[in-house]
Amino acid sequence: MIAEVLLVLAGHPSSLFPENHTVHPSFSPLLHPGEQQCIESLGLIAFRYRTIKSLCAQLQSSSSRYISAVCASINHILKDDYEALVISTEERVLRRDATLVASGSFVPLSSIRATFAEWDAPLLALVSLVEELRTRQEIQPGPLIDLLLERAKTGVHRIAEIFTQLSHAVERVWRVQLIAFLIHGSVSEMNPLVSDTYTFLDGSLPSCITSQSRDSIIYVGRAISTVKAAKWQKQLPTDLAIEHANALESVMPDDQPNFDRVISQIRTSVSEWLWMNVLTLQAVEEAVDSFANYFLLRNGEFGLSLIREIERLKISRLTVRSGSPSMIREQDLNLVLLRASLGTTAQQDPALSCLRFLLPSGPIRPLLPSLGGGVLTNSLSQSIGKQLDSSLFTSTLLGTPLVLTYTVTWPLDLFVHPAELSSYGALFSYLSALRKTHSNIHTCWSSLSNTQRARRRWTGLGEGGTAGDLEARKELLRCGWGVVRDMSWFLDTLMGYVMIDVVDVEYRRMKKQLMSHNSEEEHTTRPGLISTVPSSTSALNSTLGKHSMSTSRSAASHIGGPTSSLDFTTLRQMHATYLDRLLTGCLLTNLEVTSTLASIFEVCERFVAQVERWGGDILPALLFEGSLKGGDGEEVGALVKERRAVVVEINETLHELLMTFYEHLSSSIFQRPFASSSADASKSMALGGHTTFNMSRIPVTSSSKSRIMADKADIVDVRRHVERLMLRLDFNGGFSKFSWGRKDKDDDILGDL
Repeated sequence: MIAEVLLVLAGHPSSLFPENHTVHPSFSPLLHPGEQQCIESLGLIAFRYRTIKSLCAQLQSSSSRYISAVCASINHILKDDYEALVISTEERVLRRDATLVASGSFVPLSSIRATFAEWDAPLLALVSLVEELRTRQEIQPGPLIDLLLERAKTGVHRIAEIFTQLSHAVERVWRVQLIAFLIHGSVSEMNPLVSDTYTFLDGSLPSCITSQSRDSIIYVGRAISTVKAAKWQKQLPTDLAIEHANALESVMPDDQPNFDRVISQIRTSVSEWLWMNVLTLQAVEEAVDSFANYFLLRNGEFGLSLIREIERLKISRLTVRSGSPSMIREQDLNLVLLRASLGTTAQQDPALSCLRFLLPSGPIRPLLPSLGGGVLTNSLSQSIGKQLDSSLFTSTLLGTPLVLTYTVTWPLDLFVHPAELSSYGALFSYLSALRKTHSNIHTCWSSLSNTQRARRRWTGLGEGGTAGDLEARKELLRCGWGVVRDMSWFLDTLMGYVMIDVVDVEYRRMKKQLMSHNSEEEHTTRPGLISTVPSSTSALNSTLGKHSMSTSRSAASHIGGPTSSLDFTTLRQMHATYLDRLLTGCLLTNLEVTSTLASIFEVCERFVAQVERWGGDILPALLFEGSLKGGDGEEVGALVKERRAVVVEINETLHELLMTFYEHLSSSIFQRPFASSSADASKSMALGGHTTFNMSRIPVTSSSKSRIMADKADIVDVRRHVERLMLRLDFNGGFSKFSWGRKDKDDDILGDL
């Protein structure tokens, strides 16, 4: 009987169990109920074992190398553990082991049952797995690894250990393809990870792979593959490729921290090599110029033309009949970019073709500025203390979120990646909102001036009307002029500060650093390295697209020949510092200040829209109904009174916001100093859709230590930017003496400054 049971446990058929694991009815009267239960329990274990072996034999013929790896690993585990247990149990019986054979001659079935009890749960879990795989034979490696890792999360240690081994077996097969793609740039024809366009196929990645590692894998694999396909003069060194392969073989994808670390190091090394052999400093300088011209609006004529063209597009869509043509789409906005460049220096700039607008919310109908005041008065209290909304300034140009982006091609994506493009987009939204508001206020000033000169042709030195109306109309006009003057003064001050003290200063600082390194490189010999791009660059650029990159340390030691005076890590830190100082200097890293600025822009836009609605003048025409006092005893015309209420409300809201802006600006200097930090933009922290940088997360290397020390000294310079703005705003002491917003409503606002 014992020999028969052991044979059944080993997978052999037996007359004891004619079907499944139930004892043959002929043997039931001969067995004690306890013995029958033990035999059937052992039969169930044997039945599960045979089921697993049978299904694995079927699945091993699958075309999926990953399912074959699972089946091979299951067979290996069963052979090393389960089958070895059957053999060792038989050996103990034959040796009359006292722990198993009672009195040297009797083997209790309960002892055999207890010996194999540890396989109850594991075999049941394996049966469930192979049955699921039988129904999902086309399962991709990503979901398969996720499935195995998910089933490994159990409190039964033996099951967790088995499924972890199975997961590692699949991960090793997946890692072979990963190494082939990352190290050699090759893609398998069977079960490939990426497509011909270098994008991951559905299900090719497990969920344990982070988005940063995904971008790095695609970036490195595409770069290596493209360099090899173009037969570049300089290929990746063999010793560096071997080191990368060894590093990948030392980690599993489910070991997320170490896997991310290895992928990041490989990406850094490859990026350093590409920087020293492919990307030129001239391309970097051209990119910095392009971003400064179009995202930072240093090309002023193009910036103003773009704002006018967008306004013209909105008006043209508002004047057509309802239907499809009235919608504004991305292609319309991209056409606006081309029209805005006509007659400007941007017309012949090849970088203009890389610019494009995105509408995150899809095609929209044009919107006009709102004339309501309730939202504006409450917007300040609602926005203070909240995280900065990424669409705070993106809606200013079009009335709906509008994002300017740049098509980055290889090898420029060594230098610029999506996180930095997001920062440039935030700067463009902010600066274009400021420029548009500033331009509209100047237009409003001109409109008021023209209408006043036209009116004075008939009214002389006064504003017209009876003696009773004259004073009221005079006060309304003076009040309106005071509002537009305050708005113009504030926007002039802010515009001068942003464009001169921040954008121009930081741009020239960045260019000076690049030029200084460029002059050093011209006197530095770089044997073994090429400094020019061969004719196959066009083939590379057409193959490789935009992808992000991260840096942590220099890999120049892997490449023969002395390193350049400007290594890739230093270049990335220079650019990260440049962006950080721009964001900080433009006040985008201060939530309270930025939200207050957005409210000020809204008040200015509402005032301009109100003046346009009134026909370009604060005062109503003398012949308009309600412009003069009526015969019912009213002292002032109803229309004059209504407009005066609107202008006074805008004036009070504006002054309250200006005071709040100055107070937040002052408190930020002392409570939370503006600081600049050099960091890789890929290691940045998102701040409400914008990017600030975290110095503590940058690994300090010999190539970057001096840069970090220099950036610490630059913190004072960034604070000086803000102090200059405060000095301009408070030049006559109006803010520091708290004179604004503390007057009675009837006081003449012309005395505020």
